[in-house]
Amino acid sequence: MNLDSRVYVAGHRGLVGSAILRRLQGAGYGDLLTRTSGELDLTDAREVDAFFGEERPEYIFLAAAKVGGILANNDYPADFIRENLAIELNVIDAAHRWGVEKLLFLGSSCIYPKFAPQPMREEHLLTGELEPTNRPYAVAKIAGIELCRAYNAQHGTDFVSVMPTNLYGPNDNFDPETSHVLPALLRRFHEARERGEPSVTVWGTGSPRREFLHVDDLADACVFLMERYSGSEPVNIGVGEDVSIAELAEVVGEVVGYEGEVVFDTSKPDGTPRKLLDVGKLSGMGWRAATPLKAGMASTYKWFLANRPVETPE
Repeated sequence: MNLDSRVYVAGHRGLVGSAILRRLQGAGYGDLLTRTSGELDLTDAREVDAFFGEERPEYIFLAAAKVGGILANNDYPADFIRENLAIELNVIDAAHRWGVEKLLFLGSSCIYPKFAPQPMREEHLLTGELEPTNRPYAVAKIAGIELCRAYNAQHGTDFVSVMPTNLYGPNDNFDPETSHVLPALLRRFHEARERGEPSVTVWGTGSPRREFLHVDDLADACVFLMERYSGSEPVNIGVGEDVSIAELAEVVGEVVGYEGEVVFDTSKPDGTPRKLLDVGKLSGMGWRAATPLKAGMASTYKWFLANRPVETPE
């Protein structure tokens, strides 16, 4: 991939796609293709085919997906599996038919079995039952990995798959109903500080451990792999270490400047005890995450303050 290569970033307005676009722009890539969902419906095979025929991208970062938290996955399971399957099939098939040089597909760590050994290695894929709450989404992502593998085997394409851990950063979702744990805590602690509340309640015991990767590090890893890795086996992308939810809440409090008490509601579920990716394969290639959690959280909080909706008085 050269600076004058024609590169299509699918899903460029999302958390991941926007970070990949920033990384490419910062490196000096000058021929970048983007389309909003209103301009190009990736679930429509005819639209996708027409786009590829007209624009002829050489490299593709497939970051477009329908995503959401537990509530959204539970309420709209058919939408999650249908839309993600359609996007993957249409883009990957068109990439083959129109002679794309290379494609990088973004999967998710939720593809691994619910009770996979920790840390989770790439070979643990398809070795056990999935987490029921997001199974349709996970099955769609697994199908994307298998599509890349199958096209490579049958057609000699160069399609690679990556599996990122929990992500955070600019353009994250801070909606209290649908956001993931880190942005949800940032917003909750911020609002508690603004309102002068004496305590913040966090679900569960605080003991589950989670891994968090800044999305700019993910983007850097994706470009690194696009330039240096070819193969049908997926690659984990993470930091290789995790923190407890209690430790995470403590760091959030420090970043936000909240000085009240943190209360853990042990009547609420903890979820999976641990979700940590084994990143030995990627680190063996020479790449490691560069953003410490507290520094990344501080920059994310700064972005939230600059971009949060302004509440208008009734």
